[in-house]
Amino acid sequence: MMSRGCLALVFSGLLVTPWVSAQVPDPSSDVGSSAAASEELAVPLAEENPIPTKNLLQVMQDGGPLMLPIAICSFILLVFVFERAISLRRGRVIPGPFVRKFIEQLRVKQLDRETALDLCESNRSPVSDVLAAAINKWGRPAVEIEQAIIDEGERMTHGLRKYLRLFNGISTICPLLGLLGTVLGMIRAFNSIATVDAMGRPELLAAGISQALLTTAAGLTVAIPALIAYLFFVGRVDKLIIEIDTLGQKVVGLISAEAKHRDADPTTKSRTKAA
Repeated sequence: MMSRGCLALVFSGLLVTPWVSAQVPDPSSDVGSSAAASEELAVPLAEENPIPTKNLLQVMQDGGPLMLPIAICSFILLVFVFERAISLRRGRVIPGPFVRKFIEQLRVKQLDRETALDLCESNRSPVSDVLAAAINKWGRPAVEIEQAIIDEGERMTHGLRKYLRLFNGISTICPLLGLLGTVLGMIRAFNSIATVDAMGRPELLAAGISQALLTTAAGLTVAIPALIAYLFFVGRVDKLIIEIDTLGQKVVGLISAEAKHRDADPTTKSRTKAA
């Protein structure tokens, strides 16, 4: 009886063991299957929830109504930067070939008053206008010629500095517009806190804070290039004015009454040669 019972227990154990082993999960297989499942879930989630991006129109809408005047200022700045860059070229303000030929012809006495005026009027450049003002005082004392150059130089300077105040104005106004947008955005955020109890709901605060930051960034983005353009063109105008004044002084030394007297006096010539 005992042997039969033992055989029965062994036989039943052999039958139960494959069934139990089939029911017990394999740890390595669980880790692999969970990793595969997480990867399979991550791919659809990444595809369904991409990183949100915004275009320029959406940014302007989020920035509020003050983004429009800032955008207008940026367009005006771009247009007049190109205009001043073309108008203040050295070849347009002080044409090198004309100036060199004009001064050389005056030095060798190849030009008279009428011919020199015709050359200046045909050139139609800022430096030719200044030189024409000097030629109109041909043979007069150097003080009168210099005063004519100064008067015409002031008018010419006003034309060269045209639109530069616009750059300065844009560099001043745009940060103020950005600051006003910041204030309005913060007011909007605090109103959301007061009226809707938005302290626990950040999405209600995001609109006001976004408006505050966007307008400030937009204002500075326009103001900084405007200030750089203003300083650059002011420096270029000052450099051109100094060069035109130097050329005017050369003309004064060639056409003034003192220059004619010096050329006519043989003793002065001999002293000059000796020196």
